[in-house]
Amino acid sequence: MRLDASVGQLLQEARVARGLSREALAHDLKLPLRCIEAIEGDDWDSLPPGRARPLARQMAERLEVDLDLHTGAFHDVPGSVELPPPDPRQERLERVVMGLLTLASLAVILWLVVPGPNLGRRPERARALAVGPAPLPSPPPPATGPNPVLGELLPEAPVTDAGILVSLRAVDPCEASIQAGDGSQLQHSLRVSEPWRLRVKGPFSLSLDNAGVVTVEVAGHRILHGQSVGAAWTGQFDAEGNWLKPPPPAPPDTPVPPSDSESDSE
Repeated sequence: MRLDASVGQLLQEARVARGLSREALAHDLKLPLRCIEAIEGDDWDSLPPGRARPLARQMAERLEVDLDLHTGAFHDVPGSVELPPPDPRQERLERVVMGLLTLASLAVILWLVVPGPNLGRRPERARALAVGPAPLPSPPPPATGPNPVLGELLPEAPVTDAGILVSLRAVDPCEASIQAGDGSQLQHSLRVSEPWRLRVKGPFSLSLDNAGVVTVEVAGHRILHGQSVGAAWTGQFDAEGNWLKPPPPAPPDTPVPPSDSESDSE
């Protein structure tokens, strides 16, 4: 390998030397193909924020490339942080604060262990009778909305007059498209830790271009579409949010053995 090569060039040469295609490497690492292409092209801005160095190390481990031998090239990958030298004044301040916290903890322990002058006395019986039992909590006010719930404990209603509740959460970028029954279409770019929740008038269809990285919930039910990373998927749903699964493929035709009457006639 060249000493002046970048991280992307090093990884690309290692992949070619092992006879692996980009698609095969993406399948092994369970990564989208565009991430492999961005790493080999040193296009770090196309990767999710903060994922450039971890993804490069993951790919290097698979290709058995020791990036510690190419520290100059790996230094160019975004994410490297140089720690400032320790500040003696900051260290002294931290030691003083820790000492004060220790003294405060000891004072609290002594206050709890050593009984005060009034801790050993028994409360007067008259005072105990005057206090009486604790009052019962008042019942919650009746709900006035169309979908009554108990405080914040119950989840949002899966199907209402406003439509079917759809929730999409992705661990990697994905393009989502919803075709509603009235002909309207919604498109959204899913990002990491940014769920998309909306209500859709059924029936409708949902399309994902990277379904393997998306968790899909429709009408309160988890949709197990079974697609892998980088695979597209489209699902159809009825007016109640039920998934209209496509019928399984028909089994191949099997030959029918001749009946006894046909055998006798021959």
